[in-house]
Amino acid sequence: MALLMVFSTTIHSKQLRMMHSSIGDILKANSLSITDSRKTILELFQNSKGALAHADIENKTASQFDRVTIYRTLQTFVDKGIIHTIPTPDNSVKYALCKDSCGQGHHHDNHIHFICDKCAVTYCLDHVQIPQVALPTGFVYTQTDVLVSGICKNCNAPSLKATNE
Repeated sequence: MALLMVFSTTIHSKQLRMMHSSIGDILKANSLSITDSRKTILELFQNSKGALAHADIENKTASQFDRVTIYRTLQTFVDKGIIHTIPTPDNSVKYALCKDSCGQGHHHDNHIHFICDKCAVTYCLDHVQIPQVALPTGFVYTQTDVLVSGICKNCNAPSLKATNE
């Protein structure tokens, strides 16, 4: 299992509310205009089982929106605290829905992210806290990111079932 310094989220109360709230209500609550791109992209996050990359969104929306529109929409959602970024081992970025403590300009996703080596899904593990890091004098903490890689429970289920038989 690789352990990298990275950062992000999974289903928590804000996410559950976001999943059950209308997309229009979420956008209005964040003082955002309701546009086709915002509605479509937010719906993708609500229906996703894991984090999404820009390319995932581009593929799922076909040619409905150009790359710049998708990028600007993602950046707006990050700025408003609707989604957060998750750095990946290949230096790209994925995005996932934020939890309650996030807001405009302030992300507080102190949990570990897990990326499956088999299916490549990135999960936010909200229940697993990032360990405290003791920094040397003069260093100031702003963010800690932890990314763990391995085999997720869904991909591991067939081998667990075979072991139990």
